[in-house]
Amino acid sequence: MMAFRNVRVTRETFEAAPLDVAPLVPKTSKTAAAPVATSPSGPVDSVLAAALVFVIFFGVVMVYSASNVLGATRHHDPEFFLTRQLMYAGGALALLFGLSRIDYHRLYKATYAVLLGTGGLLTACIAGLGHSGGGATRWIAIGPVHIQPAEIAKLAIVVWLAYSLAKKAEAVKSFTVGFLPHLLVAGLFMVLCMKQPDFGSAVVLLLLTFAMLFVAGARVGYILGAAILGSLFAVVSVLSKSYRMQRYEAWMHLEQNRQGIGYQPYQSVMSYGSGGFFGHGIGRGTQTMFLPEAHTDFISAIIGEELGYIGICGLILLYLLIVARGVRTALRAPDDYGAYLAYGISFLFGIQAVFNLCVALSLLPTKGLTLPFLSFGGSSLLVNAAAAGILLNISRQGPVEVAPEDAPTPRPTEVRRRGKSADVDVHEPEPSLEPGDVEALS
Repeated sequence: MMAFRNVRVTRETFEAAPLDVAPLVPKTSKTAAAPVATSPSGPVDSVLAAALVFVIFFGVVMVYSASNVLGATRHHDPEFFLTRQLMYAGGALALLFGLSRIDYHRLYKATYAVLLGTGGLLTACIAGLGHSGGGATRWIAIGPVHIQPAEIAKLAIVVWLAYSLAKKAEAVKSFTVGFLPHLLVAGLFMVLCMKQPDFGSAVVLLLLTFAMLFVAGARVGYILGAAILGSLFAVVSVLSKSYRMQRYEAWMHLEQNRQGIGYQPYQSVMSYGSGGFFGHGIGRGTQTMFLPEAHTDFISAIIGEELGYIGICGLILLYLLIVARGVRTALRAPDDYGAYLAYGISFLFGIQAVFNLCVALSLLPTKGLTLPFLSFGGSSLLVNAAAAGILLNISRQGPVEVAPEDAPTPRPTEVRRRGKSADVDVHEPEPSLEPGDVEALS
């Protein structure tokens, strides 16, 4: 069965290129409709870019709608959260388009600096330098700025996995070389997240690792075995902490716990239900007065109330579009490193969106995961924007069609005889025979 990592080999015009090698040189094809080339400074995927810009601006609108009541009551300013989210959105757009113009191959040499720096930030959180909030120590305060290292860790693990998987190539099928080292590094980051504690981010890191190992061609048996062990570890983690057990029991019996620990998920489900098919309209929802922290992890519930079933379906389709265009970018990437980066970033957006929506719909217990590009907060938005910028840069370097009339004409020195080059066929005229030659032959 063909492995995902080699999917580009089957294309007529491209071959998979190893790392640290010049970009792919397109091969001509007699059956191709038009010549194909790669360009490191080509246009970005316009559909993907438009979807990303739209979701960022939509997030600003929904944060304001979900937070104006809280801003007025807690900070005496209905636009308190809007002002900050606008600043974050401005920085996100700058990162998005700035990184889209920086060659992603520059990130290759900085892989271990990113990985070690992120590990240092996670360690600092649990070593007493972190800022506590909501019963967890997940932030590092640098003046007025609060950084959440767990958000950076998700992108860092994608960058490192892309680097390592591209470098190991076919060795990824080996357990000791291609599978175990990746699982150990991801496991270390998971442990650092669990110490904060941040169970949701640890689960995302594990799923990202499994997904990228799968598309790289790792043996499915190894992944399934690790998944079983990971599930057992998750069960033990839930049973070992009383507050996790309480969340689980409240999720299982939501109606009975609606006035206690299950109040937030219960109000979230009520928000979805009260929206009906078309919703009440943006800014006209009432659940913002009852749903705690509606502008952060549960912002999709406010979207469900104000835009209804149609709005939630549109939101899901928007995330599907972003993930699909990301996978398309991976399939068109000029090398394995770019392909793994694009796959990992696409999975990052998709996994977080699925988990957040499932928690808001009470299909899963609360995890504390943000909705990418929509939830209030600087760390999540800026890290996701940086990841999206890298994705856009990879899309710049995919194959671009060149119109036949615009294709360069080979110079005389480049024309070679048949047998030495398949690029150009030269049909030489057969020699003509003189009457004397015919008589000699007879």
